[in-house]
Amino acid sequence: MLAHDLVRTLGTRRVLDGVSLTAAPGHRIGLIGENGVGKTTLLRLLAGADEPDGGTVVRPADLGFLHQEMPFDHAVTVAAVLDEALREARDDLAALDRLGRALAAGGTDQHELLREYGERLDSAERRDAWGADRRAEIVLAGLGLAAIPHDRTLGSLSGGQRSRLALAALLVRRPAALLLDEPTNHLDDAAAVFLEGHLRELPGVVVLASHDRAFLDAVCTDLIDLDPTLSGPTRYGGNYTDYLAAKHAERERWQRRFVQEQEELAELRHAVAVTAHQVAPGRPRRDNEKMGYDYKGGRVQSQVSRRVRNAARRLEELARDQVRKPPEPLRFRVTVFAATATGADTLVSLRDVRVPGRLALDRLDLAATDRLLVTGANGAGKSTLLAVLAGRLAADGRMRGRERLTVGLLAQDTVFHRPDRTALETYALALGAERAESVPLRSLGLIEPRDLGKRVGELSVGQRRRLALALLVADPPELLLLDEPTNHLSPLLCDELEAALGPGPGAIVVASHDRWLRSRWTGRELRLPRG
Repeated sequence: MLAHDLVRTLGTRRVLDGVSLTAAPGHRIGLIGENGVGKTTLLRLLAGADEPDGGTVVRPADLGFLHQEMPFDHAVTVAAVLDEALREARDDLAALDRLGRALAAGGTDQHELLREYGERLDSAERRDAWGADRRAEIVLAGLGLAAIPHDRTLGSLSGGQRSRLALAALLVRRPAALLLDEPTNHLDDAAAVFLEGHLRELPGVVVLASHDRAFLDAVCTDLIDLDPTLSGPTRYGGNYTDYLAAKHAERERWQRRFVQEQEELAELRHAVAVTAHQVAPGRPRRDNEKMGYDYKGGRVQSQVSRRVRNAARRLEELARDQVRKPPEPLRFRVTVFAATATGADTLVSLRDVRVPGRLALDRLDLAATDRLLVTGANGAGKSTLLAVLAGRLAADGRMRGRERLTVGLLAQDTVFHRPDRTALETYALALGAERAESVPLRSLGLIEPRDLGKRVGELSVGQRRRLALALLVADPPELLLLDEPTNHLSPLLCDELEAALGPGPGAIVVASHDRWLRSRWTGRELRLPRG
């Protein structure tokens, strides 16, 4: 698969500008970056679902694309979807059987029959056609679909089940090139691990877009970072761990270059203003040199003028081409409340807390510097527990919190009551002018500068969630509650958020399905059983 110099404009915004990609069989390429940088757009161009405004795509005829929605009517049955996925493999086997009989019967066109038989045999081997029916059973079981009757219609399935069935159909079909958009959405841990192993065994091309760092680490041979840079999208060899190492080294080089350039700029400004006007570097004229100075004046003045011109020219070039300061990683700012709390202080105690049908918790104590990870299957009550701790949901049982305890919740669904206000106005009004000035929104790296003046109602779901996170980062509470905090964040920003949770102030409770976050968690863990 080959894409060259792709350009795509949506509305007035150029989403892709000169993007190129080469993928050979055996390559599994991950597309990463913030929401809106063009991951889905690039996949649609590679698949032929959209046409580029510029550039070219060369793709194999046998290509599979995981759409956001299944390309089937809701009245279609599971059996019909699987039959379509198996159709090409069955056609290959039927053709081989037919051609084999024709060759055995003899005839005048043996050369053409052998050529066609060879082509079909290659296709059947690539698709592993002889094991296709068995593969369908394995894939359905691996993705948690084995118990669904094949006579069920798509309309009777949940959205998650339909998404997993669409993925299963592609894996069963086994095309030469596979394009996947967020394939681990709606997958539990076991299904995600199954998918990772299956993709690693495929001989063809895989190009995928994902925020799932554990998935990127387990599957990818290359990563393409689509976040805007001066040099455009950058390709990194290796998996997500290799990408992190490369980005870390890249940032260190950036920081060193920035520091060196700032030092040189300071020296050049001093040279233009002072040093270049001295007779010798670092030494003004002495009194006993003044008699001879007029004699040598022409030569000295020429040297001074040359030094001034050279320094001024270099200063102008460096000031124009200097790199910008590397953005600071996300950090939680310590507040007065957090500074006065000690690890022994208890912020919240829960006893025999019940929300009928949603949560059953016998006991929970949160200390002032706790780090608690809440895990469990969907429906176990993770979001419910955070809503109870935040005081947004009433519950039976006993809950005691420290007097004047400040609590902040980052919910999965972010709602701002004044969508007509801009992101900057919302930020300033929520924090107050003094705090908003001391911690500028643009300094947090959560909202693009071009989006600061947008009305909140015009922001994407991910942008609104990052704005809500910015309010918590700028003025952290004593008890910080984060519900799936890595949703809608780029992988790199997720890493920075997790690093910020460690030394952050106050107590932090995180509910998350994120396998990467959970595998690296160093605090306490509370696993809620499914009710």
